[in-house]
Amino acid sequence: MLPEQTRFLDAGGAMGEAIRRHDWRDSPLGPVEAWPDALKTTVALMLGSRFPQAIAWGPELITLHNDAFIPILGHKPSALGRPFSAVWAETWDEIRPIAEAALAGQATFIEDFPLVVERGGSPEQVYFTFCYSPIRDQTGRVVGLLDTVTETTANVAANQRLAFLDGLGRAVAEARDADAVLATTTRMVAEYLQLSNCAYADMDADADGFTIRGDWPRKGAPSIVGRYRLADFGRLAVERLSAGQPLVLTDTLRDLAPEAARTFEAIGIAATICMPLVKDGRLTGLMAIHDNLPRLWAETDLALIREVTERSWAHIERVRADAAVREAAAALAALNATLEQRVEDRSNRLAEAEAALRQSQKMEAVGQLTGGVAHDFNNLLTIIRSSVDFLRRPDLPEERRRRYMDAVSDTVDRAAKLTSQLLAFARRQTLKPEVFDVGRRLSGVADMVDTITGARIQVVTELPETPCFVRADLSQFETALVNMAVNARDAMDGQGTLTLRLACGRPLPPIRGHGGSPMPFAAVSLSDSGCGIEPALLERIFEPFFTTKEVGRGTGLGLSQVFGFAKQSGGDIEVTSAVGAGTTFTLYLPETEPDSEIRPPEREVPPAATAGCGGHVLVVEDNLEVGRFATQILQDLGYQTSWAVTAEEALDKLGPDAAGFDAVFSDVVMPGMGGLALARTLRRQIPHLPVVLASGYSHVLAEDDAHGFELLSKPYAAEQVGRLLRRVMARAARERS
Repeated sequence: MLPEQTRFLDAGGAMGEAIRRHDWRDSPLGPVEAWPDALKTTVALMLGSRFPQAIAWGPELITLHNDAFIPILGHKPSALGRPFSAVWAETWDEIRPIAEAALAGQATFIEDFPLVVERGGSPEQVYFTFCYSPIRDQTGRVVGLLDTVTETTANVAANQRLAFLDGLGRAVAEARDADAVLATTTRMVAEYLQLSNCAYADMDADADGFTIRGDWPRKGAPSIVGRYRLADFGRLAVERLSAGQPLVLTDTLRDLAPEAARTFEAIGIAATICMPLVKDGRLTGLMAIHDNLPRLWAETDLALIREVTERSWAHIERVRADAAVREAAAALAALNATLEQRVEDRSNRLAEAEAALRQSQKMEAVGQLTGGVAHDFNNLLTIIRSSVDFLRRPDLPEERRRRYMDAVSDTVDRAAKLTSQLLAFARRQTLKPEVFDVGRRLSGVADMVDTITGARIQVVTELPETPCFVRADLSQFETALVNMAVNARDAMDGQGTLTLRLACGRPLPPIRGHGGSPMPFAAVSLSDSGCGIEPALLERIFEPFFTTKEVGRGTGLGLSQVFGFAKQSGGDIEVTSAVGAGTTFTLYLPETEPDSEIRPPEREVPPAATAGCGGHVLVVEDNLEVGRFATQILQDLGYQTSWAVTAEEALDKLGPDAAGFDAVFSDVVMPGMGGLALARTLRRQIPHLPVVLASGYSHVLAEDDAHGFELLSKPYAAEQVGRLLRRVMARAARERS
């Protein structure tokens, strides 16, 4: 076989080489060098594609495929050179009509097509989105079909699980007691997963015994309600459940010692997932799914029972809180008749009722917050999901591909802004405080506000003659002013006067029931000549997702950001308003002394100075998906990478002097030693090694700043990582020299 005759296989990866080595002499396709041009061209295109693709050629539908198609086959025997109908024999009855349509010249596109395939020793339910396209020769005759496919099993399973959980939530929404919640839950879970039994149990105080209080057995299966000893189910059950970990058994006879296996066998259980419920550090309950035959549990089964257990507990807490309120109300009514004799008892019950009512109100507030978050994030996820679906299309024009990629990037930025606003309200955002002159910054923001508000709104600035310094996050300060200015613009309907005023050395007055302070504060106020705010609404304007604007004109997060920023910065926000006469918001921030030393900004190192320099970066990240992503983008940026999943492993890899490493890129929140503790340790032991921290949220960082370390907020872009690493590595190089 001459090399030029098989050159169309050169870019085909492992499968290209496999096709070259395959003995085709007894195949209907014949020797590779004699293949028709249409087949060679199609094979070359298929091998060069990163989408999973397979060719079924000729009347016999002889199979060829690319590297990306290998995961679709799983552990099936080699498909190369075999009839397509033999490769997919177990599903051919469903596939054949689609293949015949393609061979008749009709391309077919099907989404989430369900099939039961055998590719790992046992049948499994899978879903594929695929297109069967006819392949034509130079005369236009159909000579085969091209299968372009992607597996959507995980997406379909996730959607089914979410639909089930939504239905379960609706089914127990009106339940009035815990037993009703659990009876409905066990029935629906058992029916959904086709189990022989689903049960729930309460643990004894000593965590040795437990009582199965209710279960739902399939018709013909025995009920297992009763009292049991945990030790009888084996050492593995005691260790896992006592540690708050699920017990997962696919075959009790195989997985357990004979004594423990007999205990399960006696109550008709051959396979189980037993999920512990740990509250206040104690094992308090169990929820379990059982089958009377050995069963290979899927990861989705484990995820479902874990979420069902947590949700069931939340529903139980809700109904118990409601019942406590009803009981307390009835008790208070009875107390009226015997008030003098039962004063002490009444006081105790009143306290219980108030606690239950506060819990109910807290749940209502959480419901409003989570509803708003879900609404906004579902809108953002819709854009991302739709864009990704179109990006999967192999025939998508380049201009539209760029448009969808831009849409995904912009939507991620909007999602990051949304989480930042929520963290600001909760006073949990990571601040980067610095000392700055409020008047100077207010003057600069006033110029920007002038462009935002429009020509018909006059912006007036009133500043004192002496400078006034505060220590706060400058970016959040400017964002707070812009948020208040946008609200003022909308209240004035685009016409009026907006006054920005700064007063120094003011005491903090009592605001919303909180005590004031005689210490000096900088008071930044924005006054508008708009419509004012109704008195009934003044107490709610800082709530997240509360807005009086029309749908589509506001998220209700602007003032919540201002409130959270003020509180987290040691200040407060005051509002005064009169309907028809305008509104004034006053932001109070503690004054401070100016910094005696102002360092010049670091010069940014040009990308060409370090791109591809081979610097060695240790990535420390316990999340496997994020870790793989971080190492990949660093490699794409030209760095050599190593990866540790814990801070302890990172210290082992670095050794006493970090020989061979140029920087550390670490997450903040990790089990065991966190990223901040790791950075402090490295600062003491290896001071010349630069450390960059990354975090989506950390209460430690929210309570203070980044403690002198460089911080990258998640979600981050590749260019942000590269820019920050270039800067810290260049600075470390300058300090060493």
